[in-house]
Amino acid sequence: MSTTWILVANASSARLYSNQGPKKGLQFVKQFDHPESREKASDLVSDRPGHNQGAGGGHGSFVPATDPKQNEAERFALELSKDLDQGRGANSYGRLILVASSPFMGMLNSRLSSHVRALVSETIEKDYTRATEKELGGHLEHCIYL
Repeated sequence: MSTTWILVANASSARLYSNQGPKKGLQFVKQFDHPESREKASDLVSDRPGHNQGAGGGHGSFVPATDPKQNEAERFALELSKDLDQGRGANSYGRLILVASSPFMGMLNSRLSSHVRALVSETIEKDYTRATEKELGGHLEHCIYL
């Protein structure tokens, strides 16, 4: 029986679990934390917005192209996708279940390589990062035999 990895994530933290087969339960593999995603947007930028000369003698201010908090969440999604790709390359798992908050799931999916995406058997758009292993097992019983 092949190993299933379960990634439970949101924009600031994630936990990776493993399941070796029926009646084996969940084994904790790794914790990921990205505290930058929890900071205020004003704390993530190093300076005030720059000023540019506006038409007609007025002044405007430069607005960043992306929200700093979204940028940090995308950086975390990239970090997670690299770890999943390393696990795939080492044949650590043969099936992947992604459990992530709704907005973060899209960021994570867009960062996954095609090889990792091919191993995803189930996606659940819920934030279960604060759930205990027992609670998580109850939420996942429809897609994995624990």
